[in-house]
This record gives sequence, C-alpha cells and structure tokens, in this order.
Amino acid sequence: MHYPLCIVGSILLMIMAGCDEEGDTPEVAEDDIPGEDEAEEVQNADGDAVSIQLGSGSTGGDYYVLGQEMANVMNEHVNDLDVSSVATEASVENIIRVSDQDLELGMSVHIPALEALEGEGPFQGEVFDDFGFMGYIYPETNQVVVAADAGVDSIADLEGMRINTGLPSSSSQDASETVLEAHGLETDDYDGYEEGFGDAASFLQDENVDAISGLLGLPTGSIMELSLQRDIDMLTVEPDALEEIEEDTMYEHIVIEEDVYDFLEEDVDAIGAYAILIGSTEDIDEDLGYDIVKGLYENTDEITHEQGQHMNMEEITTGSDGLPLHPGAERYFEEHDMLD
Repeated sequence: MHYPLCIVGSILLMIMAGCDEEGDTPEVAEDDIPGEDEAEEVQNADGDAVSIQLGSGSTGGDYYVLGQEMANVMNEHVNDLDVSSVATEASVENIIRVSDQDLELGMSVHIPALEALEGEGPFQGEVFDDFGFMGYIYPETNQVVVAADAGVDSIADLEGMRINTGLPSSSSQDASETVLEAHGLETDDYDGYEEGFGDAASFLQDENVDAISGLLGLPTGSIMELSLQRDIDMLTVEPDALEEIEEDTMYEHIVIEEDVYDFLEEDVDAIGAYAILIGSTEDIDEDLGYDIVKGLYENTDEITHEQGQHMNMEEITTGSDGLPLHPGAERYFEEHDMLD
C-alpha cells in the first residue's frame, strides 16, 4: 500500500490527516488539548462529572458532524460524563493523541488503527497501541467523481489531469492513490491537489480540478450537492485493478448501487474500509468504557446523521478484527454474546 512520507513526532506540533475528510483543514487549538487538570479529572472518582474529549475530523466532514451527535448522546445517557467533540484531522491524529493521552476517544478508519499497532504506514516505525476498539460507526467508500462532459470514461483516462486526492497523509489520500496506482497512475502522472472533500467538490464545480476522490460515507452530501450544480459521473474500479487492490491491501470491494445517487445509471465498483470508535486504555477504565458503549450504542436512534443508521447492535463489532478491544467494550460485547 502506498503512503506519502510524513513525520510522526510530537503530536502537539504535528498536523496529520485522517479519514474523511471533507471541509477545510482545521488548526488544533490549544484549548482543544486537555491540560494536566483535565487529565486528572478523567481519573477522579469523587462523584463529579468526568470531562473527556472525542477527536472527530475536519470541520464540514462526516466525522465532525457525526462526532457532535455522538457526544450529545453520551452526555445524555452516561451519568456524570461530559464529552466534548473536537475538530481534528481524524484517523492518524486521533490514534496518536488517544495513545498519547491527549484525547480519550477518537474516530478512525480501521486500517490505520491496525497499522498503528505495528508502526506501519503513516506511523513511520513508531508504535501506538494504548487504545482499544469500542464500536463500529459506518462503512467508508472511495468515490472518484468527474464532470460528465470531461470525456473521461475510466480512471486510467485521468493521466495528466488535475486530481484532488484528499488531505495530506489522510486515509482518503491513501485510498485515492491506491486506486490510481492500480490503474497505472503514479503521483507524477497527474497534477495532485490535497484539499478536503468539501473544498474539492467546489473546485470541481468551478472547473479548477478535473477529478475528485475521497474515502467517504454513502451517500456523501458533498457529491449530492455537487450533482445539483453540474452534471457529474462516478468512475468504477476496473476488475484487474480491484483484484490487485484486494490482494495487496486491506481495502475491501464495495459496490455503490445505482440508486445511491440520482445521477448514477449503473452500479459502480469501489473499495472501502470501516470507520470505528477507539478509546484510551489509560484514561478510560473498564467501568467507564462499558458505560460509554452502553449509553451510546443503545441510543443511536437519537442520531440524525445519515451514517448513524450503521451504529446498531447487529454491526457493533464490525471492523474489530485484529484490533485490541477496550476492556469496557469487551465486557459489554461478552454480556450480549457479540464475540465469537
């Protein structure tokens, strides 16, 4: 799997990207990083409300919007808990900050979570493993969109064109480059742009790029809105490329059915991964972890975001293979016979 080079250093100084992520790249404000007093409050047992932070994603993206709703549900249904959802650059940053005890909860794609355990991919040999799987969120699908009048019939036709692949070092960028490489396109075969998907959709609308690609939920609001502004097409992953990707990476084949978007005339073959919730194994003890999983996943009917439909008891352990379970989540899963 191809990743662009990045440096994993002090998380308070680095800005790394994660999965989704639509919208502008946010700055991580000092106020968003728990200080010493907040870290101590997480471990207090004096009956006061426990304050913790959920790292979501870039503003305007699915992670950011859904993270706000998830925090609201936890606050409503977990006694003495105050969860704040904060903007981050998603997967990689969230994994590092949860492991480094700068965040207590985080949203992530399952693939970088697996890579973090071995120090692979964007983690550049540094292991981050002080986190545990707490639940499945939703499936994420790589989607490649072009203008309908661009004369582009396949992903291979994008050679020499302007392609937005996603934020630097993000899972979106990795998935985009994986798909392009499988069709014979290396990074020097096209003019790459590195914007969040929300901005990228505006670029395509204004004809500032020729194609946009991102790892996103289905359907994606930015694509639906874009289709109302101009005629667009979605490119399919060719069979040989799909076979190569499945053999060489952890991405899976996902079919985007034609009824997902009004502009589709047939199913589209794509690759996908899983968005998951992780929690600190240092700052969140077993009892609190259990209460968080119970309070959140037994009340997901209160989430209005479209991707919240996937947060249910039938799918709660999806994406957990190969990942350590948070002790609290493991107890909850065992009590409900959700583990093999």
